[in-house]
Amino acid sequence: MTGMTGTPLRVGLVGYGLAGSVFHAPLIASTEGLTLDTVVTSNPERQEQARAEFGDGLRFAATPDDLWARADELDLIVIASPNKTHVPIATAALKAGLPVVVDKPIAGTAAEARELAALADERGLLLSVFQNRRWDNDFLTLQGLIAEGELGDVWRFESRFERWRPQPKGGWRESGDPAEIGGLLYDLGSHVVDQALVLFGPAASVYAESDIRRPGAATDDDTFIAITHTSGVRSHLYVSATTAQLGPRFRVLGSQAGYVKYGLDPQEADLREGKRPSGASPWGVEPQSLWGRVGSGESPLTGGGRPQPTVPGAYPAYYAAVAAALRDGAPNPVTAHEAAAALDVLEAARRSAHEGVVVSL
Repeated sequence: MTGMTGTPLRVGLVGYGLAGSVFHAPLIASTEGLTLDTVVTSNPERQEQARAEFGDGLRFAATPDDLWARADELDLIVIASPNKTHVPIATAALKAGLPVVVDKPIAGTAAEARELAALADERGLLLSVFQNRRWDNDFLTLQGLIAEGELGDVWRFESRFERWRPQPKGGWRESGDPAEIGGLLYDLGSHVVDQALVLFGPAASVYAESDIRRPGAATDDDTFIAITHTSGVRSHLYVSATTAQLGPRFRVLGSQAGYVKYGLDPQEADLREGKRPSGASPWGVEPQSLWGRVGSGESPLTGGGRPQPTVPGAYPAYYAAVAAALRDGAPNPVTAHEAAAALDVLEAARRSAHEGVVVSL
């Protein structure tokens, strides 16, 4: 591996759509010890877009198979292609002897995720899942509040990832074809479920309601998931494209106090606007006006509680951890086994919504 000699680890990025161009490529390029070597896209416009940002030295491949033929020239494969391609491309990369990062969801089923994990373990290779929302500003802030005992024992966790998109945009993410692994349950649901499991531990049971609200929509666009954790905490998770009035991103209720936070972490919007973590400006910082509040007995909207400074968001920390795992044997920041546990919940939620039952895990 090139990185063992102190030179940067060479990364092959599969896919240059939203995930590849907005999230992965900029974060890879800004991480010390990593270099974006090759982008897999056959789209000339996307090639030009990538070359304009990352320079003429960037290489391109038309298909992932082109990478396996020169696997010895790469140190890491990042898969940011459509969901249905994650398993076959990850399997091929691991069989070619290459460590892998896969965008969420790693697979359509927990069984497939565990098969990939077993293959990576057998080959002695890193297999990590890009769950960037573990490095959201509000999530990092909440983790700190819980660790410091500010809320007491958490009883209920409400998490909302809501949008107002009354007209479907089309594309595979909104396809009704099960093979595409589309819909909000597996898209935004992957984020909110992962966060709940990280905070409060394994799920004991799952109940869900899932609807297709918008005319012309082909898959779920308004979904609610209730998790009872083995710890006793109850998580109520909302993902929606049909929310005309957005609720708080987090509402967390404990035995001593609660934490309420509105607004989304600014990092995605900044990346979409072309801002980069390696720039001179502070990264992941939001204005004081968006800080959440901690308190008890009164609504935060009428002055209840105290402002809680929001910890800066830190998406770059994910790839820094991947680089450390490859170079130094540091822990994998998000394992495939953790992703499989989240998929257990998503599969249970899909069954619960379809059958109208509570599913025990």
